[in-house]
Amino acid sequence: MTDWLGPQEWIAVALSLKVSLWATVLSLPLAVLTAWALARKRFPGRQLLNALVHLPLILPPVVTGYLLLLSFGRRAPLGRFLEDTFGLVFAFRWTGAALAAAIMAFPLMVRAIRLAFEAVDPKLEQAASTLGASRPWVFATVTLPLIAPGIIAGAVLGFAKAMGEFGATITFVANIPGQTQTLPSAVYAFLQVPGGENSALRLVLVSVTIAITALLLSELIASRVAKRIRGS
Repeated sequence: MTDWLGPQEWIAVALSLKVSLWATVLSLPLAVLTAWALARKRFPGRQLLNALVHLPLILPPVVTGYLLLLSFGRRAPLGRFLEDTFGLVFAFRWTGAALAAAIMAFPLMVRAIRLAFEAVDPKLEQAASTLGASRPWVFATVTLPLIAPGIIAGAVLGFAKAMGEFGATITFVANIPGQTQTLPSAVYAFLQVPGGENSALRLVLVSVTIAITALLLSELIASRVAKRIRGS
């Protein structure tokens, strides 16, 4: 396979995996917390939070990318603050691609995990609390194992969405080979030049292979988790 893909194609594959993994790992804890709040809590602004979470699914990806550029660009107040304070630069960097992918994948992750929370009977948590367990301990030992398949499903959906993200990414970080050119951007770039169809097709096959592998792996992990829960 090393000879099958060219150097530029390998770089795009590696960058996509890097961006998708970081986007998934960093946004997963916040997705769990948001899903828990939407599923279990009633508070002022809950519907507004729900709307904001799902906004990236409704807005055109290009609009999301432009809003990210306005918010996290090097001339934007927030972007300048992050660069001066923490040395974080998002615009036209791979970190920006990870941020765009995380935002676009976040609604799918929250939705899957929220459904898992809603499927858990609150009486199980209440029973553990009556036995003297603290809320964090109940969450860690009762709730979290029960929603584990939902978390896995959400992580896989988020990873797949991050791998396929194009519109917001190319608007926010452009399509710079070796720096911000992910798999979808590379496919797009190859299709714009004569004779690039073969390279584009190879990258499409790689994308399909990664997606199928991720889905099969998630199904395997989810089934093992479910068997462990039923056996406990």
